[in-house]
Amino acid sequence: MKEAIRRAVENVRSGLGGPFGAVVVKQGRVIASGVNRVTSANDPTAHAEVNAIREACRVLGAFQLQGCEIYTSCEPCPMCLGAIYWARPDRVYYAAGARDAAEAGFDDSFIYEELRVPHGGRKIPFVQEMRDAGLEPFQEWARKNDRVRY
Repeated sequence: MKEAIRRAVENVRSGLGGPFGAVVVKQGRVIASGVNRVTSANDPTAHAEVNAIREACRVLGAFQLQGCEIYTSCEPCPMCLGAIYWARPDRVYYAAGARDAAEAGFDDSFIYEELRVPHGGRKIPFVQEMRDAGLEPFQEWARKNDRVRY
């Protein structure tokens, strides 16, 4: 945890991103790390946890992180939470909480609220189109004998 926090502080001091850091640990050894690079990379998905997960998967040559733990300087946002569940680490440890982040200007509670709103009533409306055509990729996937399940 100290390493994740250290990286978050260093990231702020460098001016390259926000106050977030994360490390992925396997068998007691840090195999990957990430910091927030949203503004310097012009990438809204460049959160510390996502960057650390990407690097860990590259290092391991795998798309899941079984046998790993993630240490993050702050409770993960909804996007990072989704990435963490897809990556399937054994456990996640966090230091500061979501309320602490909100008080510092990083409030993601509106995303959780939006999830409860019907698609058309969201601040960014979601409109379904061409559902039948959209099923074709899934049908192709179902026919694929060598598909890798995840």
